[in-house]
Amino acid sequence: MSYVGPDFDPPQPRRSRRAPLTVALAALVPGALLGWLVYEAVGSPGGGAGDSAKPGGAATSASATASSPAPSRSSDSDQKHSPAPTRSAPAASGPLKGKVIVIDPGHNPGNFRHTAEINRKVDIGNSRKECDTTGTATNDGWPEAEFTLDVSHRLRTLLEKEGATVKLTHDGDEPAWGPCVDERARIGNTARADAAISIHADGSAAGNRGFHVILPGSVHSGAADTRPIVGPSRDLGERIAGNFVRATGSAPSNYVGGGTGLVTRTDLGGLNLSTVPKVFIECGNMRDGKDAALLTSGAWRQKAAQGISEGIVSFLRG
Repeated sequence: MSYVGPDFDPPQPRRSRRAPLTVALAALVPGALLGWLVYEAVGSPGGGAGDSAKPGGAATSASATASSPAPSRSSDSDQKHSPAPTRSAPAASGPLKGKVIVIDPGHNPGNFRHTAEINRKVDIGNSRKECDTTGTATNDGWPEAEFTLDVSHRLRTLLEKEGATVKLTHDGDEPAWGPCVDERARIGNTARADAAISIHADGSAAGNRGFHVILPGSVHSGAADTRPIVGPSRDLGERIAGNFVRATGSAPSNYVGGGTGLVTRTDLGGLNLSTVPKVFIECGNMRDGKDAALLTSGAWRQKAAQGISEGIVSFLRG
């Protein structure tokens, strides 16, 4: 997914909401520096993961238009195929027993077959946007939608082992396209999720690298009122960012977020319409060769899922 334009809000100053968060933030800084050193030193297989908005110019759209052709698929089985979408039952006990988490795998592999449906505009509170998009792909054609499902399956397994009840907004071939961005938010709201996350990867220019977490800005318009979730969502996002650095060794984005790995936006329906703490994560830039080498590695995707899981567990345990 990528973004650029007047609706992009610059990163907001961090607000320490409680003592444990201060500790988490303190840990993020050396962790980010360590991630950056690894990112620089290891290069192609060991660099960071990337995001979407290219400062000072238009980004290559990672949330590609719905009319984009179906991307071709590579034959590399380690890189390119999600594990079978089997479910592991929640643990009988664990630190997240009784907690509900909604995972939203960005886009849908079937979207390119349903351009009319996903081009339909939906209300996101402060504007109207396309129902959904096809997402981006690596230069050799591996779709973002398959990446997001793969990481979501891995994340679900990790969280269920912690005792959580986990729901995905879509899985496998169901539904065949979408859901629309407003429905993705509604699924988390209806589940009364204790936390929700949308998984993405970017499609920015080569050389733009590193991950970032997208936080909801304050929106109070139409059906959108994010004011109650802005604070807890920032807490969730900060914890995910810190743990993502430690688990993957990746650096925060070098092209958005000012090195913090955090960006605030008010133009995403999945955030605007959420009534539960929610963030997006852009795990890497699929159009950069070094980031793509990470994103297409099953071992790295497991580390990414681990970092996200640890951030969610930290948030829910307080």
